[in-house]
Amino acid sequence: MERWQNRVAVVTGASSGIGAAIVKDLLNSGLKVVGLARRVERVEGLKTNLPGDQQKRLFALQCDVTSENSVNQAFDWIIQKLGGVDILVNNAGVVRPGKLSTMDISLVREIIDTNVIGVVMATKRAFQSMKDRNFDGHVLIINSIVGHSIPCFPTLVDLNVYPASKYAVTAITEVYRQEFKGLGTKIKITSVSPGLVKTEITEGFAAAPILSPEDISSGVMYAISTPPHVQVHEITIKPVGENM
Repeated sequence: MERWQNRVAVVTGASSGIGAAIVKDLLNSGLKVVGLARRVERVEGLKTNLPGDQQKRLFALQCDVTSENSVNQAFDWIIQKLGGVDILVNNAGVVRPGKLSTMDISLVREIIDTNVIGVVMATKRAFQSMKDRNFDGHVLIINSIVGHSIPCFPTLVDLNVYPASKYAVTAITEVYRQEFKGLGTKIKITSVSPGLVKTEITEGFAAAPILSPEDISSGVMYAISTPPHVQVHEITIKPVGENM
């Protein structure tokens, strides 16, 4: 992790769950971290519980990844104040209840805008920052096992368009790998696909076993700790005994 000391990592959806766990681990590894979230006050709350040195290296910014203007404002600030983006963790994601056959289309759009378009907009800005500075950075996307196969369990019938959004992320990861190479960079891309994780999104799920946000953050940290010639394209993380 020495190459990342004092480098700048950006984490979307940093206010809770997996995003908050990743923020903490990145800070522990010596990086400057920008936590982007709609609920920016939660990132500020996280900051108050950190050691003094880490507080100085955590920057909380309000950002709605479904808004191009909001994303651009956040990345403009990062580039102007911190010099650029070295690691991007696309973590922001939503699930909304309802059957795809009958649910409100506005909810479908919200899922796609957050889980897919938000990734594309943030990655565009981060990639350009890395390329402009000729820096071999790393882009990571928090995917899901439902982006690879769709389970059929009674407790999961309201997945609606969520798996489709994650299947898109799986394809996008490979597209980025080919594009990053074709554009003459050595920027890495990694998809991290967890099984069921105990977060606000999964509140109410009775299914067990379940992962913790820290389990997923460990996967992220492993991917970015690999040497420059190693690219971890996909990490799948499941709890022991999971049926999916």
